[in-house]
Amino acid sequence: MAGTGWHRRILWVDLSRGKSWVEEYPESMANEFLGGRGYAIRILWDRLEPGTDPLSPENIIVYAIGPLTGLPLPSSGKMVIASKSPLTGGYGDGNIGTRAAVHLRKAGYDALAVTGRAEKPVYLYIDEKGAEIHSAEDLWGLDAEEVDNELGKRHGRRSGILTIGPAGERLVRYAVVMSEKDRAGGRPGMGAVMGSKNLKAIVIHGEGEIPAKDPDKVKEIGKQAYSDVKNAENYQHWMSEGTMAILMWCQEMSVLPTYNFREGVFDGAEKVSGEIMAREYKVFQKGCPQCNMVCGNVGEAKTGPFAGTRAELDYENVEMLGPNLGIDSLDEIIGLVRMADNMGFDTISLGSVLGFATEAYEKGLITKEDLDGIEPRWGETETYVDLINLILERKKFGNTLAKGTKLAALKLGNGAIGFAMQVKGLEASAYDAHIAHGMALAFGTSPIGAHHKDAWYIYREALRGFDVNDRQKVEEIINLQRIRGGLFETFVTCRFPFVEVGLNLDYYPRLLEAATGLSYTMNQLFNMADKIYDLIRLFWVREYGWWDRSMDTPPARWFDEPLTKGPRKGAHLDRKIYNQLLDWYYEIRGWDERGIPRRSTLEARRLGREAREIESMGIKLSP
Repeated sequence: MAGTGWHRRILWVDLSRGKSWVEEYPESMANEFLGGRGYAIRILWDRLEPGTDPLSPENIIVYAIGPLTGLPLPSSGKMVIASKSPLTGGYGDGNIGTRAAVHLRKAGYDALAVTGRAEKPVYLYIDEKGAEIHSAEDLWGLDAEEVDNELGKRHGRRSGILTIGPAGERLVRYAVVMSEKDRAGGRPGMGAVMGSKNLKAIVIHGEGEIPAKDPDKVKEIGKQAYSDVKNAENYQHWMSEGTMAILMWCQEMSVLPTYNFREGVFDGAEKVSGEIMAREYKVFQKGCPQCNMVCGNVGEAKTGPFAGTRAELDYENVEMLGPNLGIDSLDEIIGLVRMADNMGFDTISLGSVLGFATEAYEKGLITKEDLDGIEPRWGETETYVDLINLILERKKFGNTLAKGTKLAALKLGNGAIGFAMQVKGLEASAYDAHIAHGMALAFGTSPIGAHHKDAWYIYREALRGFDVNDRQKVEEIINLQRIRGGLFETFVTCRFPFVEVGLNLDYYPRLLEAATGLSYTMNQLFNMADKIYDLIRLFWVREYGWWDRSMDTPPARWFDEPLTKGPRKGAHLDRKIYNQLLDWYYEIRGWDERGIPRRSTLEARRLGREAREIESMGIKLSP
């Protein structure tokens, strides 16, 4: 029987018909999928017609929260946004820290699902009474910050606001959803899905209570957890530098992406370090709801064309729009980050696309004419501003670059796919894997493409030794996926208290029981995570109509082009080692040699119906 920590209500909106309604879902969905990512893949599998064009009205975009979202416990202001990805053609999602997550719970819903396409630009206003559809014609073309300001005036600054920038409107396939000016979510093109529906923004305002079986117990345990976070050994260092603290570690380890992941070290790394950011550029901090270890370090450019510009800085956006492009000035990086956020680009994919374009230009695969007179060169920020505008305007080869590095490389041919730094179409986040077979496997097997969110393994890999490549490494990666991509993406809360300051994972089953009345062991939660991973993998197989291990293999550059500088000069991935790790991965997950879940695995996880649906398409499952 389901617990009391859910509303058991999904708000549906069909923009084509201009209608909304509420559906109650069965107790089994709460018990088996918990929330967030679990709900998203359940809805997409059940309600999305196989083969749907991601940018068509028929696609569904889901905004889902979990039984711990919004409760008084560390970093609980999170939401998962998911859809069929226009960038990868498979399952895509991302989480975002935002007041919208808390307000959706207070409004009485566990998820919002949007389908259809409005005839003209609209935004949604959501509260306890349902959804209202408002014209957004006056907002179309405005950047994300401008829309956030305007809708805040109309509906109150404390309302939850999700919006897209011009990149989403123009269907750039790595456009994200923005919130509170600096928060972004949905790397695999969730902003483009909203744009394809003429959906400029969503405003959510709820006044109700968040359901909990034992609210006092939640507060009691949450208070203990907050105290543990604040008293953690590295808390003060985290509060100073946030995720930027990892940049110099990556430099020392030779895993800092430089010049489109050619190298793992950057000569100007110290100029853009977390220490420099904290000492010379940080003007204030901001965080998500319910967070006492805020990661949002807002920096202000001091000199140059972006002087006075402010942007939220984290490791990923600084690295991908800095060292990866040969830029060693935080003043200039701040300008690029602000531009990317206002326009609604994913900063990771954007940095990778700009690096790919620079290298393709160097190699003569694209010309100055293809780029409308732009000559991209490493370290020349002005040319990258021009190139971002070319992509945004969808002009000349900018139109192809708006589709991501994989499709751009396939169009160029001549070996370009080897330096398109992506897996399954999603560009790799900011960790070079020339020396890191484990991180390469984490990228290769991430359920959305080459992202670190599900298994940021590289730090643990360094502790064990980059040259240790055994079955234990694979077991550790899968456990990280269960925790980071399974538990936290379904609770839905932030993983940083556990990952960055070492909050004991045992807090979460206790909080879950206090919130829902249901007692889950860690093993049961891991089994739930495995079930979600199996269903996500089946979704990919269903949408592609085939699958093999090439889909789980990282870019050729890491195998074929050794590092040429730094302490690990000459290092590169070994295909034999990688394939052995991938074999173990499939074996442990109960998938066959193609990377498809076995029938026995699916039946054991009560996914027998889904197995039969796959086989009805002519895709034979292994026993």
